[in-house]
Amino acid sequence: MHRGSRKGMATRCNTVAFGEFGLQALERCWLDTKQIEAARVAINRHMKRRGKMWIRVFPQKSYSKKPLETRMGTGKGPVESWVAVIKPATVIFEVDGIPEALARESLRLAATKLPISTKFISRHAHA
Repeated sequence: MHRGSRKGMATRCNTVAFGEFGLQALERCWLDTKQIEAARVAINRHMKRRGKMWIRVFPQKSYSKKPLETRMGTGKGPVESWVAVIKPATVIFEVDGIPEALARESLRLAATKLPISTKFISRHAHA
């Protein structure tokens, strides 16, 4: 798979669609499967089975990497991992069914697991 372009702002997945509160990306990156999972676990542990959570991104891009100390040539390396392409304004997680204070703290804990800066957004803040 080609590396592709990450330029521009997100035109899709940039509003809170399912829940009441969301975590929005402010930078661009490739989110690894392990980073998404670590943030998901952080949210679930803090919510303690209250409310509902949506993961709005999916790691559908593979990237390959050659082994260390390998000579040039001999083709493309094996698939290293899977990543989700994140552009600025992409909503990564959404939560619903919990008070705003709990949602804010849950998403703050998840944001510490991510390699980019994010912001807390609410569905009714824009309306």
